[in-house]
Amino acid sequence: MSALGNQDPKGKSSAETPASRSQTPVDPQGFSKPTAMSKTVQRRGQRSGLAPYACFPSRNPVRRFETNSESVRSEFQRDRDRIIHSSAFRKLQHKTQVFVAHEGDNYRTRLTHSLEVAQIARSISVALRLDEDLAEAVALAHDLGHTPFGHAGEDAVSDCLRSRGYGPFDHNDQAIRIVTQLERHYASFQGLNLTWDTLEGIAKHNGPLQGDLPESIAAEQAAWDLQPRGFASAEAQVAALSDDIAYNNHDIDDGVRVGLLALEDFRHLPLLDETIARVGRLHASASPEQRRHEVLRRTIDAMVKDVLATSQARLDALREPSVDAVRGAGDPVIGFSEPMHDAIQQLRRFLFDNLYRHFQVNRMRVKAMRVVRELFDYYHDHPESLPEPWRTQALASSDGQLTRLIVDYIAGMTDSLAVKEHSALFDTYSMFSV
Repeated sequence: MSALGNQDPKGKSSAETPASRSQTPVDPQGFSKPTAMSKTVQRRGQRSGLAPYACFPSRNPVRRFETNSESVRSEFQRDRDRIIHSSAFRKLQHKTQVFVAHEGDNYRTRLTHSLEVAQIARSISVALRLDEDLAEAVALAHDLGHTPFGHAGEDAVSDCLRSRGYGPFDHNDQAIRIVTQLERHYASFQGLNLTWDTLEGIAKHNGPLQGDLPESIAAEQAAWDLQPRGFASAEAQVAALSDDIAYNNHDIDDGVRVGLLALEDFRHLPLLDETIARVGRLHASASPEQRRHEVLRRTIDAMVKDVLATSQARLDALREPSVDAVRGAGDPVIGFSEPMHDAIQQLRRFLFDNLYRHFQVNRMRVKAMRVVRELFDYYHDHPESLPEPWRTQALASSDGQLTRLIVDYIAGMTDSLAVKEHSALFDTYSMFSV
């Protein structure tokens, strides 16, 4: 989407650089002198024994715009709290992944998934003596840029963009756009004004960036160097691996819960076979729900322990124990062992073939993609139908700016709002709904 006109719904061009705005960029050495209590908090890293390759919250983490650093929280804790209080984070409650909202209220949403990722990330970070607050902040923010209806919605937006000559939709790039531009809670700056370390972790959630940078990440790169070709911090890598652990296990849970799979279907997989058999022996009288829970908690535990052992060995092998060595390493320092990686790949293939492409999931996927495509086309042809403040900006936009605005609007929708809007616009029986 690098060719899109880059405007936000209130008419300010996001091509503005920090130098062109009235706020003063942060001097890394220019934080206010902390109070006695804040000094105690900012020494937290050293006192709690963070490893030398951890990101210390007291090492002057840089923000784009100057803020008062006198706080009872570390800078990474402030990032976490700003993410939690953002509008985009609240919307995750009504954005789903595999199963859409009307199929039941016991399945994971983007919000519950993000909380599970954050919990795993904190546990791993503490064990590796990393800063758990930074890992948690990245974990909580990693899904902010997702469209409604999970990857089906993302694929539909990408189709709409390609048909108009633009690149595909990138949810990591959209997350950066949200936290740097679209969130509007603070009077002194756009976005959430997160630290460099947190932004880096969001941008590199899938690893170092190759080729042309996506639009919003490129805009941030022009303002300050995110070092896109290198690896992210160990904390951000922990958040990424925690994402893998969480979604693989909760997709098993949701798939069995909805009745598309049975726990016994996983017996042929090395990662689960022995665990399922052992739980069956130990808890023969337990309910199916209890046995499923026992299997998954053991599987998560095995994955976490594997990550801890493998990652600690890689960290110990660094040429020097430093954050720069982590970012400059030739490979990730946080990861699974080769046997665990192979076992997880087998699980993913099984889930893809038997859950993500199950005919019932495919039916809902097709419907979801149709909803998103038709909304996109309608708003593009009828921008006057957008709600304010999007309507005013849309009517004053060029074609590229309009496309960018529609992407922002649809990506910010929840599943339920997308269905409601589609019904109001296309359902003859809802012709009086506005």
